[in-house]
Amino acid sequence: MYRRWGGRIWGGFGDLGDFADREPHEEKRSAAPGKFGRCAVPSVTTATGAPAMAAPSVFLLAVSGEIESGEFPGFDDLYCKFSFVYGQDWVPTAGLEEGISQITSKSSVSPTTLVWNFPIDITFKSTNPFGWPQIVLSVYGPDFFGHDVVRGYGAVHVPFVPGRHKRTIAMFVPESTSRLQQLTSWFTGRRPEFTDPKVVAQGEGREVTRVRSQGFVTVSFNVMTKDLHKLGYDVGQGPGPQGLQGL
Repeated sequence: MYRRWGGRIWGGFGDLGDFADREPHEEKRSAAPGKFGRCAVPSVTTATGAPAMAAPSVFLLAVSGEIESGEFPGFDDLYCKFSFVYGQDWVPTAGLEEGISQITSKSSVSPTTLVWNFPIDITFKSTNPFGWPQIVLSVYGPDFFGHDVVRGYGAVHVPFVPGRHKRTIAMFVPESTSRLQQLTSWFTGRRPEFTDPKVVAQGEGREVTRVRSQGFVTVSFNVMTKDLHKLGYDVGQGPGPQGLQGL
């Protein structure tokens, strides 16, 4: 037996008063996590159908090479210190920022050249080219009394263009301001030196510094960059492969 109640047909002979106080049954559906609970973000694809990569926020600069040799007429048994100077937006990610080479002497084969062949290897990341890294060199050796004194300071920017490069750095030493100071420093072995050799890579205060040219150092660089062009910077094509650019 069937009875009509509220537009619906109910079966059975039970008391239909129980249904009068109830609301129509509503089916609740629970959303499956990750499928209907959140709106899915559509993926962006390229013309070839591959997923598009996010634009890089930094670029990389990888520098390797070596401090090859130096020429310092009249001096022997010298060693070289190096350090990198860079801007505030630059961060080293691998390698060594500073180092010190072995002591080398002139040979009969090359009586005017001091050969170090000391390796350098460092990687930077940055958001802009301002403060492009420089390498600062300081050469030391013994004087007549055996005191360890500076024989030359020098600095040069890391080449901007990817590839292999060679730079010859002109070295210089600070000089005393008077003859008396020169004589005193010669006897005591305390020659004029920079407290921080990194000041060589800066321009502030250089106009009041009295220096004298002394020797040369040859440095070779292997420069590789990554994502520099993607951020809108064009440094040109180097003589060799750019290496990291294709990664």
